[in-house]
Amino acid sequence: MENRFTLLGLNSFRQEIKKSRFIATAAPVADEAAAKEFIAAHSDPAANHNCWAWRCGQGYRFNDDGEPSGTAGKPILAAIDGQALDGIAVVVTRWFGGVLLGSGGLIRAYGGTAALCLRAAETVALVEAASATITCAFGDLARVQARLGERPGVQVRDQAFTDTGAVLSVSVPKLEADLVSQLVRDITSGRAAIRWDD
Repeated sequence: MENRFTLLGLNSFRQEIKKSRFIATAAPVADEAAAKEFIAAHSDPAANHNCWAWRCGQGYRFNDDGEPSGTAGKPILAAIDGQALDGIAVVVTRWFGGVLLGSGGLIRAYGGTAALCLRAAETVALVEAASATITCAFGDLARVQARLGERPGVQVRDQAFTDTGAVLSVSVPKLEADLVSQLVRDITSGRAAIRWDD
């Protein structure tokens, strides 16, 4: 799997190109609904154009908002994909300054403004996770929790207690799944059970 990244938070970038003002605003989004909300919240009705693109996994959309077809939304999406980003939305707003940019100029303006905004933003790697349930006795619980806590990317999402111990719901980076299984078996001498969700 290729490395994919997302943004840590909201970022914006503004520039002027031949008297037109361009502002790109980008942020992480969880899904299509969140992307639509972000686009609505960051589009300026007073501007001439609010062009946008978003990508969440295999899903993506883009819109030229009145600019010639293929000159705004597609270059914004290309800026997202060009930086291996996922789970983000970008709106590039334009206030027309009276000078026509032509198709090539529009592609460079929209794609370039989006790319500069994304390059300046803080990113974090997206890690594919696997979920598991660990059942262990009270005598092993503290050791299991401590050792899991030392592993980067491992999160205990929930724990429930039984008469004899606890059931932990954990999230683990997929590449670490075998290592975590071995770790749990080793520190409990095989007493704990670990079951991976499909």
